[in-house]
Amino acid sequence: MSHSTVPRSSTEAEAPEKVPVASGDVTGPREKPPAGKLSLRHRFRRDRVLVLMTLPAVLLVLVFNYLPILGNVVAFQDYDPYISDNGIVSILNSPFVGMENFQRIFEDSDFWNAVENTLVLFFVQLVLFFPIPILLALLINSVVRPRVRAVAQAVLYLPHFFSWVLVIAVFQQMFGGAGMLSQLLRQNGYDGIDIMTNPGTFPFLLTAESVWKDAGWGIIVFLAALASVSPDLYEAAAMDGAGRWRRMWHVTLPALRPVIALLLVLRVGDALTVGFEQILLQRDAVGPGAGEVLDTFVWWNGVRNQDFSYAAAAGLIKGVVSIGLVLAANKVAHLMGEQGVYKK
Repeated sequence: MSHSTVPRSSTEAEAPEKVPVASGDVTGPREKPPAGKLSLRHRFRRDRVLVLMTLPAVLLVLVFNYLPILGNVVAFQDYDPYISDNGIVSILNSPFVGMENFQRIFEDSDFWNAVENTLVLFFVQLVLFFPIPILLALLINSVVRPRVRAVAQAVLYLPHFFSWVLVIAVFQQMFGGAGMLSQLLRQNGYDGIDIMTNPGTFPFLLTAESVWKDAGWGIIVFLAALASVSPDLYEAAAMDGAGRWRRMWHVTLPALRPVIALLLVLRVGDALTVGFEQILLQRDAVGPGAGEVLDTFVWWNGVRNQDFSYAAAAGLIKGVVSIGLVLAANKVAHLMGEQGVYKK
């Protein structure tokens, strides 16, 4: 007797294969546990290659960034490095003075002058320097020919590799007392000017040097963010009748908004660090009244005057305030709907 072959339904064809499981005779589909419920051992086995790749970087950060934090204890001591040839022994044998160094700092007019100069320079750079990479990235991104875009990006990025000594030397040849600008003015019957030694224009001089040197690096960051924008958005906006400016306002800038918020939070957190090497090279030209910032204040008192405890106290104040600025700026980014440095 022949048996008729009846095709199975699609439901039966797609049914998962029953495999025996550990609990008795019950059979059921084998389900993979969710990734979030994996144990630490399983997650380490899964990501062990990535962990091994990042281990050298983690060790470098621990050794050169976090381990030296323990040395901030000298801010609460009358530290004498000459007690012993071993720095750890010198720290252990130096007497504690409590908050005496911090009291000296708050009563020091030079410290408050450095704070004022630091904040003035930060606000000038935030207003004049921070938007420039964004504008240049938008300008380069609007260029149609790839060859022209590549050349413009390379030319703007090249000064990033120059040292601050070379950058300041170039500006000295252009805007110094014997520079090209002064010679041009004298040839036309005017008095020469020396911008490099003018305390009143010093914040703008530093900002111009930073723009020329580091704007190219910011352009790369924003161009990378623009590369992730789907061309379909621009095509849809163009079909709706949006011109170039409206596409930039409604498509490009919203795409850059998370990157702008992240860099702004980092910039605010770095407000008290405004370029140690750049300012130290020009501090004597304009005098400490205009050229002293917190970093040079710490260096001058710690290295030159060898008052290590006093300098460590000033650096510790700067670090604590910087952490507070990062947390406050990140909170503002969360209120604006952006992720910032970390999520809520």
